[in-house]
Amino acid sequence: MDADQLTMFQKLAEGADFSENGQAMDAIREVGPGSHYLGAAHTRANFETAFWRSGLADNNSFEQWRDEGEKDIVARANTQWKKMLADYVAPPLDPSIDESLQAFMAKRKEVLPDSVN
Repeated sequence: MDADQLTMFQKLAEGADFSENGQAMDAIREVGPGSHYLGAAHTRANFETAFWRSGLADNNSFEQWRDEGEKDIVARANTQWKKMLADYVAPPLDPSIDESLQAFMAKRKEVLPDSVN
């Protein structure tokens, strides 16, 4: 859940987009006052990336949430980390780098106390 929230902070840290597109100036000119922007070309082009969306939050109706098992955010987070761990594939590591790292760890263990033998 913390990692999910950090993605929101990352989006906030990017700051406001004051560009022509970021301020939806085309949509404002297209639609004008007194109407909505849902059908505007700008909205259709930007709706998937314009806002931060939680990967864990459930935005379905109460009835759909209930019918799908009433999983709260803790249960969804638990499922997600388990899937991430199961799907993890270690990146390739050059054997010489691995050997150097193993030698470094062995040397450090010789000079540092180790609570696990």
